[in-house]
Amino acid sequence: MTLFRRRSAFRAATAVLIAGALVGGLAACAGGNNGGTNAAPADIPAEGTDDGTTLTLWTRAPLERQAKLLVEAYNASHENQVELTVVPNDDYVAKVGAAAGSGGLPDLFAADIVYVPNWVEQGLFQDITDQIDGLDYKDEINPGHLSAGTVDGQEHVLPFVLDLSMLMWNKELFAEAGLDPEKAPATLSEFADAAKAVQGLNKPGVSGTSTGLNCGGCLVFTWFPSVWASGEEVLSDDGTESLLAGDAAKEVYSTWQDLESAGAVAPGSADETGATWVAGFQEGNVGVMPFPATLLSGLDFEAGVAGIPGVDGGASTFVGGDGIGISKDSDQSAQAWNFLSWMMSEDAQVEVLAKDGNAVSRGDLAENTYASEDPRQVTINQVAAEGKTPVALNFQQAFNAPGSPWLNLVRNAVLDGTSTVDADNDEITAILGQ
Repeated sequence: MTLFRRRSAFRAATAVLIAGALVGGLAACAGGNNGGTNAAPADIPAEGTDDGTTLTLWTRAPLERQAKLLVEAYNASHENQVELTVVPNDDYVAKVGAAAGSGGLPDLFAADIVYVPNWVEQGLFQDITDQIDGLDYKDEINPGHLSAGTVDGQEHVLPFVLDLSMLMWNKELFAEAGLDPEKAPATLSEFADAAKAVQGLNKPGVSGTSTGLNCGGCLVFTWFPSVWASGEEVLSDDGTESLLAGDAAKEVYSTWQDLESAGAVAPGSADETGATWVAGFQEGNVGVMPFPATLLSGLDFEAGVAGIPGVDGGASTFVGGDGIGISKDSDQSAQAWNFLSWMMSEDAQVEVLAKDGNAVSRGDLAENTYASEDPRQVTINQVAAEGKTPVALNFQQAFNAPGSPWLNLVRNAVLDGTSTVDADNDEITAILGQ
């Protein structure tokens, strides 16, 4: 896969914008301390130091389950002890910003992977290139997450928890609609046909498909993979230009516009901001949709799983989730690295994460004992190795923020049917290039 890289000309003073609020603490803490200047000591042992030190770790609430499992397993097997703080998702960026500005970051903290480039650029994470490069399985680590934390060749984060977008379908509804419940839609048009077939059942409360048409993050997570699977890119290599007016992207918009016009998209999707965008599928009331892999284990019906298809086939996924690194404020780098190196070990990846039904962050562990018990999990792990993580310093402002130009593009193309894709794409580029 193509690894995206940032140019060194990106400025650390670029602010992080989330939910319409500017977090000034991040910019304040930068002070010329761009990515790579906070290097962890080079003489840290390969597995770090386990000497009974107490470490602090912050994560956001959506990853609480996985974080607790990892911390509990580490604490039970190490002299070091990790104290975990779980922060509400909507408060996380503000909390990190305030702590960064006052020198109060924890030893370790996780970050939504789309925010990692900005925080790395501002110097919030220590440079752990030597430690990562020393791992004999480095080439097996998910490349999207490594790339997101890399500036000028210097590496700062490892994958904490992967969250992948996969095409999932309700096998019972497929069978009722006369579709093969064991066969994944192989193209974008086959996906649309399947959604229309389920809609054609005219079952009360059941919809062909569903999405969040007022949720920029939901849409990048589920629609970008169709562009990648079609052999096109969504951003330029340096993350400063949007390529979302290409042929494949326009086919994605027109497909969803047709589904919306046909009444095959769940009611409420037009106003869905992300809080409940997966609920219909979880309740068994949606036929087929791109869906988070982390939620598979919670479904109480038989669901099929495949990579998200492109216009003419292929498959891809958005490799989301959180990266994790050692903060600029930690003076316990060797002990913090002990946690990180253990976290990437087979014991943690397989016996903690995979055992709980999560994707692993190492390609060489894709067909582990627990995943092999469920072929769907093997599929998720395999697609993860081929997926992508788009990297741009201003990703939040361009795509995830309420009223973002990406959201305007989608709503204009799908709900209004207006031919403003090229102009709206230029607006995304204008934000990315600031």
